[in-house]
Amino acid sequence: MKSLNLLILISVLLFSTCSLSSNKRSGKPKVLVFSKTAGFHHASISAGISAIHKLGEENNFLIDTTSDASWFNDDSLKNYSAVIFVSTTGDLLNNYQEVAFERYIQAGGGFVGIHGASDAEYDWGWYGRLIGGYFNGHPEQQQEAVLNVIDQKHISTKHLPKEWKRKDEWYNFKKLNKDIHVLINIDESSYKGGTNGDNHPMAWYHDYDGGRAFYTALGHTDESYTDPLFLNHILGGIQYAIGDNLELDYSKAKTLNVPEEARFTKTQLTQGSFFEPTEIAILPNMDILVAQRRGELMLFDSKTQEVKQVGFLNVYHETKVAGVNAEEGFMGIAADPNFVENNFVYLYYSPTDTSVNRLSRFEFKNNSLDMKSEKIILQLYSQRDICCHTGGSVAFGANNELFLSTGDNSTPFNQPNQPYVNNGFAPLDDRPGFEQYDSRRSAGNTNDLRGKILRIKINKDGSYDIPDGNLFAVNENKTRPEIYVMGDRNPYRISVDKKTGYLYWGEVGPDASNDSLDTRGPRGYDEVNQAKKAGNFGWPLFIGDNYPYHPYDYATGKSGAPFDPAHPINDSRNNTGLKELPPAQPAFIWYPYAASPDFPQVGTGGRTAMTGPVYYINDYPKETRYPDYYNGKLFIYEWIRGWIKVVTMQPNGDFDKMEPFMERTKFNAPMDMEVGPDGLIYVLEYGKGWFARNPEAGLVRLDYNAGELHSNESALAKKYPNEPEGKAMMLSLDCQACHKINESSIGPAYTEVANRYKDDKNANSYLASKIIKGSVGVWGENAMPPHAALGESDAEKITEWILSLAETTGHKE
Repeated sequence: MKSLNLLILISVLLFSTCSLSSNKRSGKPKVLVFSKTAGFHHASISAGISAIHKLGEENNFLIDTTSDASWFNDDSLKNYSAVIFVSTTGDLLNNYQEVAFERYIQAGGGFVGIHGASDAEYDWGWYGRLIGGYFNGHPEQQQEAVLNVIDQKHISTKHLPKEWKRKDEWYNFKKLNKDIHVLINIDESSYKGGTNGDNHPMAWYHDYDGGRAFYTALGHTDESYTDPLFLNHILGGIQYAIGDNLELDYSKAKTLNVPEEARFTKTQLTQGSFFEPTEIAILPNMDILVAQRRGELMLFDSKTQEVKQVGFLNVYHETKVAGVNAEEGFMGIAADPNFVENNFVYLYYSPTDTSVNRLSRFEFKNNSLDMKSEKIILQLYSQRDICCHTGGSVAFGANNELFLSTGDNSTPFNQPNQPYVNNGFAPLDDRPGFEQYDSRRSAGNTNDLRGKILRIKINKDGSYDIPDGNLFAVNENKTRPEIYVMGDRNPYRISVDKKTGYLYWGEVGPDASNDSLDTRGPRGYDEVNQAKKAGNFGWPLFIGDNYPYHPYDYATGKSGAPFDPAHPINDSRNNTGLKELPPAQPAFIWYPYAASPDFPQVGTGGRTAMTGPVYYINDYPKETRYPDYYNGKLFIYEWIRGWIKVVTMQPNGDFDKMEPFMERTKFNAPMDMEVGPDGLIYVLEYGKGWFARNPEAGLVRLDYNAGELHSNESALAKKYPNEPEGKAMMLSLDCQACHKINESSIGPAYTEVANRYKDDKNANSYLASKIIKGSVGVWGENAMPPHAALGESDAEKITEWILSLAETTGHKE
């Protein structure tokens, strides 16, 4: 019996050995050294590459080197046992390349990150978990410090002394992966500037998502790459990542490939038919209702492809004050989830006869809005003849719960003829007579429905109940039970994930271009927010990642200590609600006018964040729906920047990744987005001018082609044919959201600018600086956003074209 067991054991071992050897690559292991930098470029990169070449020669592995991200595809990566990132920084790979790298690791590949490799891909959570943590700053100077080698058995550290003194640049970290196996810690008492405390790792490894990952934060200096201790350290990391030098098994790769952009087409359903469209409601028969801010209800007939007016609300949509724009009007619309049976639609509008914003239910039958059927559900006071911020989006969640967003009804501009003003920071002026400049009276007020997202359950008779789980209980003193989310500035477009119940919204933020952290607070940010449950999202005391503002005395110009997000206090004289507010919740995504270090893909320039749907493939027919790749992903979009992005979330709903969608397609100020019963996304386009009948305003459908693709000439090559260089550059930016050539919009006409500055010899450089840095107060109170990423020479090309218009004032384009 013992002999039989021994034979079985030997057979198993032989089989395992044969199986392993059959999967082993032939020849020497090969590694790919990647050195692209989209952020800070370390001078030691070349020394690092040379050192790795020498290590390969001496230790029997082959090396390819590149800074070209196009190497990141399945066909290329499968040739390598490990990939080494040498101080790679910034946004390195596009979404197709990111997927290829995920699949490479899942198939059994190895990864080594050296020094700056942790200062990269901040909006790609998978990479953050792979590398083990993100860079979070460092002391200004390189210092000698003590490293404690806590694992002296690993191949990368077994040669090191238990206490290792060396000089380098010492990184601090955020979002450290709890699953990493730490090899080396740094003693923060041995140098100045550490922020991770007693557990401050400097090198680690872990098995991750089917592959192997090693990271060392050392290696900033050229001298590192001639230090035998450090060289053997990275050699051990490379050997760990190579592992047994096995062939990759792509059957284990679970990340789906990104569908080619060429499979998606923007199909124009109608254009030039709308005058300030705001929100859409797609009906079960595929007809689409379109709200227009000036009061018209329009219908796009899916069969005839024609647009006609099918209703009208007499709305307040313009002020009686010169130079002040109203944003109210017919703001939002949603069809009842049971529309087929009850024909109900819900409209949010500003009636002319009273200073309220009103949510009403109507019947829509026979392609007509029955005005006599109106049932007022709720209404809230709104101060008029001021600007700005209405919110106004209507959406249904699970269990037929209705969500309604409302703006803070506050003026973000400077108070006229005052020595101390808002300057684009939080409006906190509670002096008598300046109420419109105090958002604490609305968004920060628990007893006011402005600056909120409300959640109610509509009854058959048009009354409503308060669902369980709102922010405040029914009859709670100094609160309103309808409030689900408070602390909103301008939550302009909302959506609800009906499977998880999570609420999403875009939050249009304030105008400050630069931080004033010691006196006023942070620069302005737009936000994409997620509420997994009821909460306070901070405005006007906090913004972005809970960055705090300071209390500010507008009579003296003195600032107080910054607000505390854990214990926010609203002590405004205009507050009618609770003084002690619920803790502030940070934003899901946040970005300024300038480049965002946390979410680099959002770009730069003007900003107006919006949210679309969370897409689920099983909700739609197989014949027309989008690929499985988009299942469970959130679509977000930008009114001014004109992009659409897709956000992947972790199983618990936390942010994981952002990527472009139809990146090369031009959108004309996307105003609303909804998925139709066919599983296709429909986008309402406002057009490029504010408060105007724009010829580009229209309705588009984003079609998907699952069949054979045919090659087409690049649309980019034809984008601006026969246009002057400066004008073409202007058209590629977001300038048309604020300016037109011959007509005033939210900003002056280009011809007005040209005529004012035509005799100024410094005009070109002066105006170029305004384009790059932004401006306010030159032509009015509206802020013109900066374009920080635009080069000076490019900005001057734009201004040269603008100034050329002075000689052709009557020219129309």
